[in-house]
Amino acid sequence: MKAEAADAAGARLARQATVEVAGVLGKRDMSRADLARLMGVSPGRVSQILSGDENLTLRSLAAVAEALELDVRISFVEPKAVPQDMTTMRHGGSDAYVYTH
Repeated sequence: MKAEAADAAGARLARQATVEVAGVLGKRDMSRADLARLMGVSPGRVSQILSGDENLTLRSLAAVAEALELDVRISFVEPKAVPQDMTTMRHGGSDAYVYTH
């Protein structure tokens, strides 16, 4: 049971990260191909990272952040506690929380 909960939480966290990256790309008017060039990888690799089908690793997330010249912040919060500057998005039957600043 705990493994299932951890898997669900991991999937939710990966969705949150990919939604956040997509938002950054949109704000910067960048495509996945642009991100691939910055990362020095193929556009297909970026699609794999951002698809949600892959187990998103911290290393992959760090590579994206490095290419975009951004820092990644990880916070542990009480369950269901959503900061006021975040919004809840439904994706695939579960929630992803995304900063809306």
